Amino acid sequence: MTTTVDATPIPAPDAVLPDVRRITTADLQWALSEGWKDFRDKRGDLIFAGFLYPVICILAVVITFNDPLLPLFFPLIAGVSIAGPAVASGFYELARRREDGEDSTWWHFLDPLRGRSRTPLIMLTFGLAVLFIGWLFAAYAIYDLTFGATAPMRVGDLFGRLFSTPEGWAMIVAGNLAGFAFAVAALVFSVVSFPMVVDKPVDAETAVRTSLKAVRRNPWPVAGWGLRVAALLALGTIPLGIGLAVILPWLGYSTWHLYTKLVVR
Repeated sequence: MTTTVDATPIPAPDAVLPDVRRITTADLQWALSEGWKDFRDKRGDLIFAGFLYPVICILAVVITFNDPLLPLFFPLIAGVSIAGPAVASGFYELARRREDGEDSTWWHFLDPLRGRSRTPLIMLTFGLAVLFIGWLFAAYAIYDLTFGATAPMRVGDLFGRLFSTPEGWAMIVAGNLAGFAFAVAALVFSVVSFPMVVDKPVDAETAVRTSLKAVRRNPWPVAGWGLRVAALLALGTIPLGIGLAVILPWLGYSTWHLYTKLVVR
């Protein structure tokens, strides 16, 4: 008689996940300070972000500054930050190598895509892509519910209709609430997972669950980190994302140091 064995993997309990420390606001400041030191030491890595993000912002302007896609202009610019952890994976690798005393010159930026981290990074990036697409759908749905019944929005009266009509204020409030929800989801999903798969031979599921564990153990410090990240990213988008050439590497290095504080390696 043949016995059928269920080969479905059983998720490991939280107890077998890496230990997570409690952190404080002082640790957030320390992570930003250490990240800035890394950035000052390795300014050549600016090349990667310096061209990418301004180009993305300019493309967003070109693509959306026609009447049908205009409602997606602000969501596209705001949603760029969702992709940040995936783009910053190279900075995690450079910070890790520098910490270990290894060669950390700029060509190691792409190492995570060539080694054991590639598959979990692709899976985590896919997760962020789903969040980004969900955010664009939500943003357009909010526009349709507020301005859909009126005349289509034109480039020339964009700001006037946003700030001087009830529909505009309704869209601003609802859009910010939806954006906040997606930003929180992206933060919880990625604050530990991306640097962890660069650091350790772990699968994407384990990395995400460890990220959730870190957030549950440190809800207020992680919220404080999210506010700092949001403020810096908003500052970096002025003008046309050029400031992100500095902000993205700095936050990439800083997130690595935050990870080393949160997770017992």
